Amino acid sequence: QVQLVESGGDLVQPGGSLRLSCAASGSSFSIYTMGWYRQAPGKQRELVADITTGGSTKYVDSVKGRFTISRDNAKKTVYLQMNSLKPEDTAVYYCNAGLGIHITGPYWGQGTQVTVSS
Repeated sequence: QVQLVESGGDLVQPGGSLRLSCAASGSSFSIYTMGWYRQAPGKQRELVADITTGGSTKYVDSVKGRFTISRDNAKKTVYLQMNSLKPEDTAVYYCNAGLGIHITGPYWGQGTQVTVSS
């Protein structure tokens, strides 16, 4: 079992940057693939990016070149650096953990709101 707590969501202007953090507690963090998902109003939850235990990453096409996922196993934390934010990035962002490779895991955080607006 692992518990996940996201932070870092905020209101930001288009073109701005944010860094989301997801702190994990419980079982060994380093064995989990960690992911960031987002859900905008009226839309399905989608994968934004994930990172395996070996550091392999995957991104949805719409964020490639703008977002970067990283992990610090010593701090049991995964990050999502978001640059050049667009209004369409507005969503609740969720942290996810699982034991598979590039598949959705069973553990979720409570979410953090990101709003991109002028």
